[in-house]
Amino acid sequence: MMDINEIKKIIPHRYPFLLVDKIIECDMDSRIVGIKNVTINEPFFQGHFPEFPVMPGVLIIEALAQVACILGIKIMNKEGQSSVFFTGIDGAKFRKPVVPGDQLRLELTKIKQRGTLFRFEGKAFVGDALATECTIQAMLGKD
Repeated sequence: MMDINEIKKIIPHRYPFLLVDKIIECDMDSRIVGIKNVTINEPFFQGHFPEFPVMPGVLIIEALAQVACILGIKIMNKEGQSSVFFTGIDGAKFRKPVVPGDQLRLELTKIKQRGTLFRFEGKAFVGDALATECTIQAMLGKD
């Protein structure tokens, strides 16, 4: 549904901190699914951990937050006009290590919206296995 070039038009993140490769589903109102292809070339694998490379949990949460940003911007119809600020996280659980060669499927569902403030349920899967889950809160910035 959206390739990397379209994503870069919506959110300001860039390499090495752009952590979503494509969007495969988006209902433009309450649900979105993104993909992050995890490769050994990621800069964080040099130090986390050289003998057993594992994607840091905080970066999985960041990848979920970036996909949530895309949905929030789409809902508010503010493409190219707003920044989205991560304002909270609840209930983060890390269920499975994410390693080079994995493909993360980042699923987010809007659970609440009050103006420009959003809450999303986020889940990251590797295949059918749940790797990470959390609730994310974010707010669109001023134009």
